[in-house]
Amino acid sequence: MTVRIAIIVEVATEAGFKRSLLAFLAGRLAPGRNPKIQFIPSDGRIPKGNSLRRDVERLLSTNDAVIALTDVYTGIQPHEFETAEIAKTKMHEWVGPESRFYPHAAQHDFEAWLLPYWPRIKALADSNRNSPSPHPETVNHDKPPSKHLAEVFRTGGKKRSYSKIRDGAAILRNQDLAISATACPELKAFLNTILDLCGAAKL
Repeated sequence: MTVRIAIIVEVATEAGFKRSLLAFLAGRLAPGRNPKIQFIPSDGRIPKGNSLRRDVERLLSTNDAVIALTDVYTGIQPHEFETAEIAKTKMHEWVGPESRFYPHAAQHDFEAWLLPYWPRIKALADSNRNSPSPHPETVNHDKPPSKHLAEVFRTGGKKRSYSKIRDGAAILRNQDLAISATACPELKAFLNTILDLCGAAKL
C-alpha cells in the first residue's frame, strides 16, 4: 500500500526541493515503496494556531501523514521562533494530540540546507567567497543563511540577485540530500520522518 504524505511548506521552498527529495527516497526505498508526496504551499508562511490545526485535519482525511516544514527565521522582530525546537513545539501545541502530524523546522531558514553545497553555490554565483560556516544550522538570526546566499550572488562575478525558487532548484540539482543531512541535523530529522513512514532504515 502506497503511503500518502502531505507536506505543508512555504511557497519558495517547494520548487526545487521536491524533486531532490523524491530522488533521495528513490535511492533508499525498495521498489514499489515510494510514497505519494503532495507539497502544499502556504502564502509565504506556515499557518498558525487554529488555521494550522484545520489544515492538518483536512489533509489527514486524504493522507496517511501530514508534515509541516517551517523556517525558524521570519525576518520579523521580535522573532516568532528562536530555535527549531521551539517552532516544532509550537506547531504541536497548535495542532493538538495528533499522532499522524509531524512538525519540522529548517534552522534558521531553508537556505541552511543549501550551504553544504558551497562549491555549487560558488560556481553558480561566480564567486570565490568562503562558506559562512561548516555547521550550516548555526548560521543564525543575526545573518541567516538566506542573507549569505543573497550576498554571495550579489557580489559574485554575475552580480545578480538570489532567487529562492530559481537558484534553490539550481543548487540542489543532481545533489544527494544525504550530504546536507550529514551537516544539518534538522534536515536529517525531516528525512528520517519520511523514511520511517515508508518503513525504511533511517539515516
